[in-house]
Amino acid sequence: MRAGSGNISECGRPAPGAAFFTSGGAVVGTARASGFGNVVRALSNRNYRIYTVGNAISLVGTWLQRVAASWLTWELTHSGTWLGLVAFADLFPVMVLSPVAGSLADRYDRVAVIRVTQVIAMAQAIALAVFTATGIIDIWSLFLLTVTLGAVNAMNQPARLALIPSLVDRETLPSAVAINSIVFNNARFAGPLVAAAVTALGSISLAFALNAVTYVAFLVSLHRIGRVAGEGQVIAHRRRMLAETLEGYLYVIRHPGIGPMMGLFAASSLAARGFIELLSGFAGAVFHVGPQGFFGLVASTGLGAMSGGLWMVLRRPVGHLTGLVVTHTLLIAVALVGFTATDIFWLALPCLFVAGAGLVVTGIAAQTLVQTAVAPTMRGRVMGLYGMIFRGGPAMNALAMGLLSSQFGLRLPLAAGALICVALWAWARWRQGALTQALENEPMPAPAD
Repeated sequence: MRAGSGNISECGRPAPGAAFFTSGGAVVGTARASGFGNVVRALSNRNYRIYTVGNAISLVGTWLQRVAASWLTWELTHSGTWLGLVAFADLFPVMVLSPVAGSLADRYDRVAVIRVTQVIAMAQAIALAVFTATGIIDIWSLFLLTVTLGAVNAMNQPARLALIPSLVDRETLPSAVAINSIVFNNARFAGPLVAAAVTALGSISLAFALNAVTYVAFLVSLHRIGRVAGEGQVIAHRRRMLAETLEGYLYVIRHPGIGPMMGLFAASSLAARGFIELLSGFAGAVFHVGPQGFFGLVASTGLGAMSGGLWMVLRRPVGHLTGLVVTHTLLIAVALVGFTATDIFWLALPCLFVAGAGLVVTGIAAQTLVQTAVAPTMRGRVMGLYGMIFRGGPAMNALAMGLLSSQFGLRLPLAAGALICVALWAWARWRQGALTQALENEPMPAPAD
């Protein structure tokens, strides 16, 4: 058994006694109780607990900076196109760098990779704070600094995603993924609240400075974790990085479950998942509610996401995750149609709550399915591709909607994307049985070297 991999054998199959899902949704092996026992079991792992605390603090700062930068973009330009471009700058580098980052996550110690990227990200936040405080910030310097952070996050994400299965065992992985999502979306809720308080004091630069401070907490956590047993040098026989990357992509394409699930996630991301990046435009041009209203829209989405994540971590781990992805793809679409159909702020908030919950349920379920179905030696590269879709898809969607908004306004492009999601739901519903069979069984082994 590979050290640090929990109940997973070297060939990527569950070890004797480990729980795994059958195509019918039942759990074979040791079943774990639902409820807060899932949380206790996951957090009983020392390294995972330390990682989660540091990550939680850092993510509040990340969302604090993200919403502050979005509002700063609107104040500098009052342009939906620029909102899309800045969102694109933050998220698109993952499309270019994820193949390299995924291979690095399979070659080297993932904790060390994360540590280096966090130091660079902290330097970016400090630069942004200084530029804003001194008044020399303009839209182009904001754009370039955002590209820098996007590149750092692209190099960091596969290592972060692939690290989690080394901190917990296989049975606990769904709960650990759900807890990570709750932490992320708690930050999505708390970050805008802090941003609202900071901007009320008239100091956007303070938001960026506070984000720089939160990186310190995460770096301390990473130092306390140290080197995780079994991390690094996952690839037995190193080849050229391009060959390793292509091997990972071929593995995804040939997998009867991971490939279609990635395709569904990519298509829905390109169609509608970038709407969060344009909420400042909706706040200013549609609802006319100012910065506090914008933070309210983001916080409502985050509160819904927190609720969806909490429901996922408390539910009994009896499978049916494929069905959750399919059903909640439709739920997201319906909620976004409702959001675009109203100009009443208080009616828009519950629509965003539902959309936020749907985003998180589909994200947790899809990531858990991929994490449990992939062979351990392919995890970094496959999660690199997943990260590319998770971040790059919404970036492309935000850019497209931002550009279209100059001709059609903000509402129509988002409504059209939501209707595309309805069509994707119909396709996934038709394929649901085959997807369940392929994803909720044992992992498909990696190709032999």
